[in-house]
Amino acid sequence: MGGAAGEPAGRSGGRAGDEMHVLRPGPGVLDDADLAALYAPDDPAVPALRVNFVASVDGAVTVDGHSEGLSSPADKRVFGLLRMFCDALIVGAGTLRNEGYGPLRLDERRRAWRRAHGLAECPPLVVVSARLDLDPANPALAEAPVRPVVLTHANAPAAARAALGAVADVLALGDAVVDLPAALAALRARGLRQLLCEGGPVLFGSLAAADLVDEVCLSISPLVAGPGASRIIAGPPELPGGARRYALRHALAADDLLLLRYVRSSNSPAAVADSSAQA
Repeated sequence: MGGAAGEPAGRSGGRAGDEMHVLRPGPGVLDDADLAALYAPDDPAVPALRVNFVASVDGAVTVDGHSEGLSSPADKRVFGLLRMFCDALIVGAGTLRNEGYGPLRLDERRRAWRRAHGLAECPPLVVVSARLDLDPANPALAEAPVRPVVLTHANAPAAARAALGAVADVLALGDAVVDLPAALAALRARGLRQLLCEGGPVLFGSLAAADLVDEVCLSISPLVAGPGASRIIAGPPELPGGARRYALRHALAADDLLLLRYVRSSNSPAAVADSSAQA
């Protein structure tokens, strides 16, 4: 492939902003400790919201209506690791139903890690639902090892709020829609600082619109799913204030799967606001 216009074909040095690096083959295989170091929160005491998704090469969030068809052993390894690190796991009600969530339990190795680091053995499940279209008998709620939290708004059906109150703490935040900034503040008031969101796309879109997303972990599956499936984010066509910039923390390869970790860029709106508040 030739160089830029006016340059001879062949090798040319990289310029600022266009340097490229080989990711694979890399220096070696990552063991569990290496992987944990790569995904550990920068500072567990500093509140942060991390979003985790898997998508196809062409951007689909599901195959045949579910994310399972995009996943792989390596993706599931990171999936479990992120759950181990979090103080609470947030999911939209639609994703809870569609993906068939069960009780949020971790294996003994991860529970032991959490105990050693002063965390509860299992993080609580937090479900975001505007309509409260949730069955209190759903095992993810009724059989949870830690009492779940349901985030809704003041105009949600009173009967559903009462029924769900038997199995979960139901918090009404906002009048007609869930006030997500207030919801995250309420969770953090409970000591839940490191929050992990597993979707779905509408919830991710709402969190991004409110500029609440500090980190995005994205696994890219080597599949082309076609135009029918939705993307990992849904909602209005543009974010308030424009696109958000994130910095690439790492890129890992497992066979043909890529695993990316992006963190909020220092010049993003929320990061600038936070640094100004601390000045």
